[in-house]
Amino acid sequence: GESESRVREMIRVSEALAPCVVWIDEIDKSFNQNDTKGDSGTTNRVLATFLTWLSEKTSQCFVVATANNFEVLPLELIRKGRFDEIFFVGLPIEMERKKIFSVLLSKIRPDTIQNYDIEKLSKKSVNFSGAEIFQAIIEGMYIAFNENREFTTDDILKGITEIIPLAQLENKKIQALQQWALSG
Repeated sequence: GESESRVREMIRVSEALAPCVVWIDEIDKSFNQNDTKGDSGTTNRVLATFLTWLSEKTSQCFVVATANNFEVLPLELIRKGRFDEIFFVGLPIEMERKKIFSVLLSKIRPDTIQNYDIEKLSKKSVNFSGAEIFQAIIEGMYIAFNENREFTTDDILKGITEIIPLAQLENKKIQALQQWALSG
């Protein structure tokens, strides 16, 4: 009963804070239709509570959810009236990767960002997500830290080569998802 009460509490708090945005990250992990065996019906009860609220809410709670594995979501969750729009955000293109590198490096090294070859980094990080780009920077920092020096573009490039992006590991899944999104 704790899961159900937590969902009811989330609903109560959201409505008390309205107008607000309710952000649910990786909703597919919570409502995976293929992963409910052995939970004594908890997932179904939580889903029923959540679906009822989505359908009947009158408060100004704008609900946004992310999902990496759209296929496992119950159809009743994604129908119009609960989630009205579905948006696909693909992997960043080169220009977007440049921006990601710029934003991340300006947070980490705002005074020396000009020392990094963002153009080169963005070209070498094809099929990297924003999170993977961040990890490549972290890896570059570790490399330099172990050598007791400031990290450089070359360190980040080495970090890039040591990371296998999920898009490469799950290439067929990513292509199928992209084709689904393009189909409208």
